[in-house]
Order: sequence, then structure tokens, then C-alpha cells
Amino acid sequence: VQLQASGGGLVQAGDSLILSCAASGRTDAMGWFRQAPGKEREFVAAVRRSAGTTYYADSVKGRFTISRDNAKITVYLQMNSLKPEDTAVYYCAAALRIIVSAMRVTSSYNYWGQGTQVTVSS
Repeated sequence: VQLQASGGGLVQAGDSLILSCAASGRTDAMGWFRQAPGKEREFVAAVRRSAGTTYYADSVKGRFTISRDNAKITVYLQMNSLKPEDTAVYYCAAALRIIVSAMRVTSSYNYWGQGTQVTVSS
């Protein structure tokens, strides 16, 4: 499975951005992680294909919305009220099979996109 992410950019605090990630094959779950300079990669949001159940990191809950178009095998991350601390490289990820308790775990995902930079200025 190949993942193609797009949509990053430079915005000001309070602005919105939408990221998209298209997959070449069907997967059980797709999600977004991010990595800021000098920090470990962290979970942002994920969605399961079957039930459409969504999962969010506490830091983005209420501001970010993940959605999935199963027909297009594409996942979107709508990011509102962006903050400077959201600045990072955002990675799309996909898991062939995943259990609920592992949705937020980096190693649960089999495939990764190339990353897209999101920079939020204050």
C-alpha cells in the first residue's frame, strides 16, 4: 500500500488547514501522526474503515476532525484553530489490521506516507 499525503503549508495561529492522504489499497485503519523537531513522532488522529470510529489525541480534540472516504480510500484531517505548537511534519499512516487498544500506537501502522510540513506562526 502506498500513501500520498498533501495539504501542508504555512499559516497563522487560528487559521485552518486540511490534509489529505490517498491510499493505493484498502486498509483497516488510517491515521495521522506528527513529529516536531527534536521530538518523537506522536499520534494525532485515526479512523477505522469498517465503523468509521474516530480517535484523537487530547491535544487536538475539538479542533481537528478526521474523516474517511472509503470509495476513494482517502483520509482527511481538517485542522481548525491551529496553534504554533501544532507545527510539525505530519505523516499519514495505514494499518492492515489493528485492534482498538492499539489505534494510537505508532508501531501498529504498517505503511507511512512521505510527510507534509505544517507550520503555524504566532
